[in-house]
Amino acid sequence: MQVTETLTEGLKRGFTVVVPGSDLSEKREKRLAELSKTMQMPGFRPGKVPLSMVRKRFGDAVAAEVMEASVNEATERMINDRSLRPAVQPKVEVVRADADSDLEFTVELEVLPEVAIPDLKAISLTRPKAPVTEAEIDEAIARFAEQRAEAEIVTEDRPAATGDILTVDFLGKRDGVPFEGGAGTDTDIELGGSGFIPGFAEQMEGMKAGETKVITVTFPEQYHAAELAGQEATFDITAKALKRRVAPVIDDAFAEANGFETLAEFRKFFADRLEQSRAGASRLKVKRALLDKLAEQADFPSPASLVDAEFGEIWRQVEAEKQAGRLDEEDAAKDEETLRADYRAIAERRVRLGLLVAEIGRTNNVQITEQDMRRAMMAEMQRFPGQEKMIMEFYQKNPGALDRLRGPIFEDKVVDYALELATVTDEEVTVEALFADSDD
Repeated sequence: MQVTETLTEGLKRGFTVVVPGSDLSEKREKRLAELSKTMQMPGFRPGKVPLSMVRKRFGDAVAAEVMEASVNEATERMINDRSLRPAVQPKVEVVRADADSDLEFTVELEVLPEVAIPDLKAISLTRPKAPVTEAEIDEAIARFAEQRAEAEIVTEDRPAATGDILTVDFLGKRDGVPFEGGAGTDTDIELGGSGFIPGFAEQMEGMKAGETKVITVTFPEQYHAAELAGQEATFDITAKALKRRVAPVIDDAFAEANGFETLAEFRKFFADRLEQSRAGASRLKVKRALLDKLAEQADFPSPASLVDAEFGEIWRQVEAEKQAGRLDEEDAAKDEETLRADYRAIAERRVRLGLLVAEIGRTNNVQITEQDMRRAMMAEMQRFPGQEKMIMEFYQKNPGALDRLRGPIFEDKVVDYALELATVTDEEVTVEALFADSDD
């Protein structure tokens, strides 16, 4: 095999590879001989079909098979011999592949840059933490109990107020004529709640059971019934009963009713949930700080092919947000050229950071275990209750989808490794500060 380097430009490499025709001929003959041993034809015993007949029937197919295998083998050997690390799949183009001549083809590829790993022990980080207080546990349990509050009849003679529930009959009219879907009987309306037309529930405040009232409202412009959108209507209201929500008493009996033996166990459950949530937010903050520090030290060229692919993914999302009218104000104010430049810079940063994280993991033998993958798949299945079997089968049949789970796992394991070496100082902050910008 003869290899000639034709291009060395930054991370780009180009080669011309020539495989001797004699090598190809030898492989073709060997393959044809293998076929002749198993081929069956009328008039010949198994394995006794003349090679000339095998060549006549399968010669072209074998030649194509041998050529493809030879290109792949020669390319792999050329890459290994030169210790190249391709950034993406090499581009191969056959130049000459006649049956009676040498095989000649070109290989173009981008290689990964030399990545210098910074001194992880020299990195200093601050990890924000917000301890859970007893008062916060009380508030969480109170909110939980409020969601399970039951409505009870108000026996005292008083008007309906915000937070009360008024049981009413109503009849909607336009120009004095009832309209379809505008009537209700024994309907519970929470005053101050949501779900009705703006101004509908608010005008019932002050009513008592047994009273009637006519209210006027205007349907929203985006109302689901087009014939009513933006239209004014009246409703005849008859108040029938006044109720209020009463939250259950938070005691051992309440805890037992919700699956816990004691109130202390119930409180521990909520404390653990709050701790888990804050630990996740704390880790996210320190992880971002670490990646920012690493990105600052990722000073090496990025393979254009990887940047192009990353930018393509980002730009598709940007265009989708733009078409849906969800582009944020800052981006919406920019012209396309500026916006493309900004997001290409983001793509380049992501690629460099990804290469650095990968190199840290590679050189320090960070491994993804089967247990890691099982946990990731279990987490995916928990996102789709009732469809666990389908999710499992999907990943079993789609190795590419399974590979997409490996990326985040590998990144987290590299982050864990780096955080063990870095100097991390805990800092107590407020809950608001801990969760600020957590969706960025």
